[in-house]
Amino acid sequence: MRRAIYLSKLGRENDGGSFGAVIVKDGEIISEGFNKVKSLTDCTQHAELLVIQAACRRLKSTTLKECILYTSCEPCMMCLGASYWAKFQKIYYGASALQAKEYGFVYSTMFYASDKGARHKEFNLEQLLANEAVLVWQ
Repeated sequence: MRRAIYLSKLGRENDGGSFGAVIVKDGEIISEGFNKVKSLTDCTQHAELLVIQAACRRLKSTTLKECILYTSCEPCMMCLGASYWAKFQKIYYGASALQAKEYGFVYSTMFYASDKGARHKEFNLEQLLANEAVLVWQ
């Protein structure tokens, strides 16, 4: 998780966006990166999507069912959709969507209206190091 948070700092410093993600398989980092929405002027270049794509290429697989995703912030609906298809074992996230909203990173109304408990159960989401993740935005 600390690596994902570190990558979010790199993203902020490199005009990519302050979100980072890491995919791990059997204790080894398979892919890592940060948001590139700003630098590529493409709203779909979220850290999670970039690392999912890289991991699939590296593993030559359309799923990542033996992998764990660490992301500096709770995944948005787009990233959750990609995570569904990736079939991660587990997803750990730093800052919550509500914490992100406090810093101007606003998700869709539908996301906030959805059942958090059901979402966390379906995607096997668990929060870690929230306070450290939020510091990147301060």
